[in-house]
Amino acid sequence: MTHNDVVSIWDTHLLPEITELFGLEGYQFHPIPAHDGGRNVVYTCEKEGADAKILRIAFLPDRKREDFLAEVEYIRYLFDHGGSVSNVVSSQKGNLLEEITHNNHTFYICLFEKAKGKLLVENRYRYREGVPLSEYFYNCGKVLGKLHHISKGYNPVQRRYSFFDKYNAGYINKLIPDSLSLVKKKLVELLNTLEELDRSHETFGMIHFDYNDGNYSIDFDTGQITVYDFDNSCFGWYMFDLASLWISGVGWVQFEPDAAKRKKFMDDYFEIVLEGYRSETKIEDSMLNQVPLFIQVCAMENIVDYFEVMQNAGEEPECDEVLSYLIKCLEEDIPYKGFFHDIYSCEEPFEYEGRNI
Repeated sequence: MTHNDVVSIWDTHLLPEITELFGLEGYQFHPIPAHDGGRNVVYTCEKEGADAKILRIAFLPDRKREDFLAEVEYIRYLFDHGGSVSNVVSSQKGNLLEEITHNNHTFYICLFEKAKGKLLVENRYRYREGVPLSEYFYNCGKVLGKLHHISKGYNPVQRRYSFFDKYNAGYINKLIPDSLSLVKKKLVELLNTLEELDRSHETFGMIHFDYNDGNYSIDFDTGQITVYDFDNSCFGWYMFDLASLWISGVGWVQFEPDAAKRKKFMDDYFEIVLEGYRSETKIEDSMLNQVPLFIQVCAMENIVDYFEVMQNAGEEPECDEVLSYLIKCLEEDIPYKGFFHDIYSCEEPFEYEGRNI
């Protein structure tokens, strides 16, 4: 089953049943373009006089019913406890998750409130007129800190998987070709380092695992950020989300040729992020010292995702310039995704000559 297969049966088989399940009579459905490796078909649902909704149809067999139930349970918990997230909308039957089976294939259906505002990219990466970017940086940290604070009290009925359930030596060895033996070795060493880290209540819990400006909307009237797309959420270190937020900041200065100026910007940026974060929850300096480590963990997640996408598409593994860059940084122990290193080029950010597999 592919994205196009789902679209081909939308009008005849999925739309009528979904409309009835969620009471969406009179709504207009507009497809949201899929990104490479996308695992869902997504529509915006709009109706005059009603709040817009987001419909998500999961079609790949890589997730079980329990995975989706755990995801929507977590989102509802965050919303009910004051987290700035797009709430899950119950079906007419009172369910957060519905299933439709067609030709022996099961689709998992969720409906969400549409977040107010829009993506930063939709606003051409311009923030609120007359308001300094520091407000945005602070809010990014504050919203994430609130989510983590809520997570520290979360005891799920349906539990999501934990970090090591997916990221382990066996899976890495199976997924990544043997021709990349050095990066496989480095990834296993990274996992061994993580095994030694503290996993207490204050450091390890449910996290978003994909916190970046592609997964939240900004109300440009108020600056409020609303988070969505918890498709990858799992139990992990809160530092992973913070490292993801550090990486998100590089876009503001990625074309600066002077590495020292890039470093100064990133230090200032992350200080403001942490000020916002700490306004909602605490984090120990001992964990913050692990930022470089978790930036490497983010790189590992990116590498794994690259190979998963190729595998799901039935493609032969190959390294493009971006994947080659990530691999080189890991193989040569270059910290901070090479952002302050000679490997980095402001003309071709985070790219390295493709390599053979």
